[in-house]
Amino acid sequence: MVLVVYQETRSFPKEEMFGLTSQLRRASVSIASNIVEGSARFSEPEYLHFLDTAYGSAREVEYQVSLAFRLGFLSEPSYQKLSALTVETSKVLNGLLRSLRKQ
Repeated sequence: MVLVVYQETRSFPKEEMFGLTSQLRRASVSIASNIVEGSARFSEPEYLHFLDTAYGSAREVEYQVSLAFRLGFLSEPSYQKLSALTVETSKVLNGLLRSLRKQ
């Protein structure tokens, strides 16, 4: 998903470089980064904390992709592709969190 976000945001208006472009990129990188950092922790509560943060970032990306489309920065096919990736990412993270919390 991060690679697609970077690819799609290349065409965003230059005035958005420090706005929505930066926000989308940072939030998408945050998802994977928090998963990796959390998996390196030695306790399950810490791991869950990082997964929660990753899930929050995934939902943030979902909103930002929708906003970018409504502002006309993303074409319909690009929006559909990114939206599907972000929804899938959120669902997988949510499922993992729910599974770990049941244990």
